[in-house]
Amino acid sequence: MSGLFISLEGGEGVGKSTQTARLAAALQARGLHVAVTREPGGSEGAEAIRGLLMQGEVTRWSPHAEALLFAAARADHVEKRIRPALEAGQWVLCDRYLDSTRAYQGGQGIDDAAILALHAFGSKGLLPDRTLLLTLPQGAGEERALVRDRGVADRFGARGPEFHAEVTAAFERIADAEAGRVRRVDATGTPEAVTARLMDALADLLP
Repeated sequence: MSGLFISLEGGEGVGKSTQTARLAAALQARGLHVAVTREPGGSEGAEAIRGLLMQGEVTRWSPHAEALLFAAARADHVEKRIRPALEAGQWVLCDRYLDSTRAYQGGQGIDDAAILALHAFGSKGLLPDRTLLLTLPQGAGEERALVRDRGVADRFGARGPEFHAEVTAAFERIADAEAGRVRRVDATGTPEAVTARLMDALADLLP
């Protein structure tokens, strides 16, 4: 594959969707061909599973069921969208990927090795070339998300502060363990400042 695969990760309200779009525009301005996608979703089958995962009561699915549904959605996404774009030489920017499953479902007691085994089977172990972990002070992202969603959150955003603290801690553990792939990016300040930091975190990969 001749393209590059970049994922953006982080907890609720850190600005992943906004920054994915802004980063795509910045890369396109450099003459790169960029495909923008998201998880769960990004392909027809995965978008159907997204509806099952994101809607309904918090307790609709157990953590084990969530992990299996995310793995199924990702398998279709990788096969139908991500790998073809990479093989066509595009840069793929994905708003969430495997590390979100590791943080959100792993934070509910699912063993990291089990999540990685599902990923090895369903998506043939495909990992991003670079993961950009957007960070905010604890609690700031959830406050942003409440304003953004006007108090109506999805099944994950609606969970309590203890859950979100564990998600943040899980992302930090991943970043510490996989520093060669994961770069922390401060998500405070203006959108323009955050995008500039993201570009800096990709500087060694840019042509």
